[in-house]
Formats: sequence, C-alpha cells, structure tokens
Amino acid sequence: MSIFKDTYKTIEKPYEGEVYKAKGSKFIGYAFPVIDESQVSEFINQLKSKHHKARHWCYAWQLGTEKIRFRSNDDGEPNNSAGQPIYGQILSNEVTNILLVVVRYFGGTKLGVGGLISAYKIAAQYVLEVSDIIEKTIDVIFDISFEYKDLNKVLRIIKDNKVTVISQKMEYDCDFKISVRKNDFDKVKQALKDLRCIRIIEE
Repeated sequence: MSIFKDTYKTIEKPYEGEVYKAKGSKFIGYAFPVIDESQVSEFINQLKSKHHKARHWCYAWQLGTEKIRFRSNDDGEPNNSAGQPIYGQILSNEVTNILLVVVRYFGGTKLGVGGLISAYKIAAQYVLEVSDIIEKTIDVIFDISFEYKDLNKVLRIIKDNKVTVISQKMEYDCDFKISVRKNDFDKVKQALKDLRCIRIIEE
C-alpha cells in the first residue's frame, strides 16, 4: 500500500506580529485560521475597525489540503507589491487554512515597489514567527450503521485503529460518524467490511 503525505500545517488561533517600520510607515501583520472563504471579509473588517486610520489592509489566504485555493490582494498598493509577498510567506512556511493580513499606516514617504515588497514580506514573516504552527492529519469522515449486538466488534476495530468517533447513536440500530486518518482509511474500511454486518456511507 502506498503511503502519501496526509498531514498539513496550520494555526488554531489568531496572532499579531511585531510592528515593522520603514521610512515612517508602519506595517503590522496578522494571522487568522480560516476554513471558508466567507471568513476572510469578516476578519479584514475587524482589522479595518481596529485600525480605522490605516491606509491599506493587504492580504493573502490559502485554503485546502489537497485541492488548494488561494488569493492575494494589494488593496490599492502597486500591482503585486503587497499581496504576493504576503502569499510568498504562506508558501515558504507551508501553511494552509490561513489568512495573513498586513495593515499599513502611511508615513508620508513613498517606499517604491521594491521597498513595499520587502516591507510586506517582513511584516508577514514577523507574524508567522510568533504563530504557533501545528501539524494536523488529513482525515476521511464517514458514517457506519450496524445492529447493537455487533457493537463490541465495532468498538474493537475503533480502539485498535485509533479511530475518532465524532458522533454516535446507540439504540437497536447504531449509527456512528467516524474520522480516520487518510493513510489508515483503506485498512479500517476493509476491517469493517470484513465484519459483514456494517453499512458504510462515505461522504
């Protein structure tokens, strides 16, 4: 059986980076955990409210573990001078399900495209340096149904394979929603099938 990479790196809570200063301008990086694109605007609006005197709120995000989606936004800065350098730090740190926002207070002196690229990169780097980046497994979630008399057999497989039970209903008929690490999925699925008393419903 082939073993594929079934882990990914992300964060579990928001972080704020150290302020980076360049020619009077201030750049402050923020990192947020996201699992859906709709969360992006919510977090950016929070920062616009907190930093209402700032000039720019540039950002980049990446979602997914196998099918990757991403976007970057320069928010009025010269093309590719802000969003792309921020996204570059997401790639460098190999993190996903994350939003990075860099808030800029303009100091009155233009930095030029090169200066902006450097400043946004450093501010994004600063916040990731203070973020607790964790590794998670890519899991497969599915439902199983069986009769109560077979419960002990099922629980043995769950225990032996360190399967996570997300929810359960135990009456005459039992319904479990379980989560299995991707690389263990085929083995667990086969063990359940071998019982010949279980109905498996994959999402």
